[in-house]
Amino acid sequence: MFEGLSSRLRDVIGSLRGEVRLTPEAVECALREIRLALLEADVNFKVVKAFIDRVRDRAIKCEVLEGLTPYQRVVGIVRDELLSLLGETGEGLVAITAKPQVVLVVGLQGAGKTTTTAKLGHWLMASGRHPLLVSTDVRRPAAVEQLSVLGQGGQLRVHEADGLANPVARARSAVSEARDLGFDVVLVDTAGRLHVDDELMAELKTIRDAAEASDVLYVADAMTGQDAVKSAGEFHHRMGLTGIILSKMDGDARGGAAFSVVSVVGVPVLFAATGERIDDLEVFRSDRLVSRMLGMGDVLTLVERAEQAIAPDDAVAMADRLERNEYTLEDFRQQMDAIRRMGPLDQILEMIPGLGSVGRSTEELDQGRLVQMEAIIESMTPSERRRPKMFDGSRRRRVARGSGTSVQDVNRLLRQYAEMRKVIKAVGRVGQRKGKRHGGQFALPGISSVLSVRR
Repeated sequence: MFEGLSSRLRDVIGSLRGEVRLTPEAVECALREIRLALLEADVNFKVVKAFIDRVRDRAIKCEVLEGLTPYQRVVGIVRDELLSLLGETGEGLVAITAKPQVVLVVGLQGAGKTTTTAKLGHWLMASGRHPLLVSTDVRRPAAVEQLSVLGQGGQLRVHEADGLANPVARARSAVSEARDLGFDVVLVDTAGRLHVDDELMAELKTIRDAAEASDVLYVADAMTGQDAVKSAGEFHHRMGLTGIILSKMDGDARGGAAFSVVSVVGVPVLFAATGERIDDLEVFRSDRLVSRMLGMGDVLTLVERAEQAIAPDDAVAMADRLERNEYTLEDFRQQMDAIRRMGPLDQILEMIPGLGSVGRSTEELDQGRLVQMEAIIESMTPSERRRPKMFDGSRRRRVARGSGTSVQDVNRLLRQYAEMRKVIKAVGRVGQRKGKRHGGQFALPGISSVLSVRR
C-alpha cells in the first residue's frame, strides 16, 4: 500500500539516525526530500506546502526529550502530521435509526463501483447487518448481471427489478422490497458519470431524492491521484458526499488521493479496497496506515486478519499440540494455508514492526513459494508428515517427483520446518517461565517471526 511513498519516507527519515541533535540544516535536507516524495506521489501542492511548514516549525522548535533520539522525535512529528492529513480514524458505515438505510455508491466510470458495492455488502453482512443490493446502471452492458454474479458469490441478496429500465424506478423498487422483507441497508450501485455531465448528475440527484438516501459514498480510484480529488470535490459540491471509498489500493497507488481528499474536499475516507476478493475491503484507519508506511508495523490489523483466517477451534487444537511438543509438518502446512488466507505476504510483512522494508522480490515474499511448499507436504504420506526424521534420500526423491519440484526444494522445506520447530519450542519455554499459556503460534515460513493469535 503506497509502496513508493512509504519507501521514500522511510529512507529520508532513516537518514537522521546518525544525527546527535536536530540542526536546522539536517531538518531542511530531510524536508526537501519529503516534499519531493509527496509531490511525486501526486499529493496536492497546497497540502504539501502546509504539511512541510508544520513539520519544520515543530522539528526546529522542539527539544529532544530524554530517552528519545532526533530520529525518533522526527518520526513522531511526521506521524502526527500525516494523521492530520488523513483525518480521524473512522468506524466505517455508521448505522442510522431510519430503516432501511439507503446508501448511494457514486463515482467515475471504471473506478470500481460495482465491485466495491459487493465488497461493502459483504462487510456489512460480516458486521451483522442485512444488506440488499441493486444496480441502477442500465447504460453499461451487463452491469446489472455483474452485480448479480458478485452478489451470488458473496451470498448477498440482489434486487432484480425485472422489467424496470429506469434507474429511479429500480432504486425505488429496491427500497420497497427492503421494507417488506426486513433488510436494514440498501446499497444502490449507480452508473459511472463525469461530474461535468449535467444531465447525468441531475439523474443522480433524482435517484438520491427518490430513494431518500442517507449516505452518498464516492468511489475514488487510488491510482488516479489528483484527478480523483478534483472529481470528488465536484461530486461533493453537487451531491453532498458523506464518505469516500478508495479502490484499487493494492495496485500502483501513489497515495495522492488519500492524502489530499480530506484536506481539499473535506470528506472522510471510510473504506479502502485492498484486493480483488470480495472480503478485501477494510475500514480506513489512518493511524494504522501511517504506522505501516513509516515501518512501525500494524499489529492490530495483523491480529484481526489472523482471527478471520484461523478458526478458534483450530487455534486451540494447535496450542494443545504445541504444549505437548507435537509440532508436525501437517501443522506447518496449516500455518502456510492460514497465512495465504490472511492476504498477500508483502502486506502481512508491512504489519510486522521492522519488516516493512523487506523487498517484494525476496523468496519469502513469493506467494507461489507457499503453494509449492504445500504441494511438497501434500506429496508426503501421513506417517512422513508426523515423523519427518524418517526421511532418507529415496523418500526425498519420491516426494520431489510427486510434487513436481527438486530434491533441493524438499531439503529446503525440511530445514525451514526444523527452524520453526526450534523457534516455537523456544517461545514455549519463555511462556512457561512467565506462567502464561500461549495460543496458536503462526509463523511465516523462512522468517523467524512468530505471529501469536490469542485465544
